[in-house]
Amino acid sequence: MLAFYMDHHVHRSITEGLRRRGIDVITAFEDGREQDDDEALLERATALDRILVSQDEDLLKIAMRWQRASREFSGLVYAIQQHIDIGGSIEYLELVAHLKAAFEMRNSVEYVPTR
Repeated sequence: MLAFYMDHHVHRSITEGLRRRGIDVITAFEDGREQDDDEALLERATALDRILVSQDEDLLKIAMRWQRASREFSGLVYAIQQHIDIGGSIEYLELVAHLKAAFEMRNSVEYVPTR
């Protein structure tokens, strides 16, 4: 099962909901990284072998730049801030955690569906 690293933009309800479902999640706040920039968060998630979950558009650009440069990262799951559905996001992330393998997420971006 995949483990997630939540950046500081992700709503706490999503983290709590995933934990109630038994998903391994840590947050940038818990890791003392809430002041880190986006690139440092992607590096940290990769170092911990966790999938970064974010609602920050800048991370999409960073991931694309890393893909083009063949720079390895553990994976990114992105949700659009304006259209976030807390319950739907929890369900989707739970599915990703259970159904995707780490090698499938490596160097890729997964998008949380909008309503």
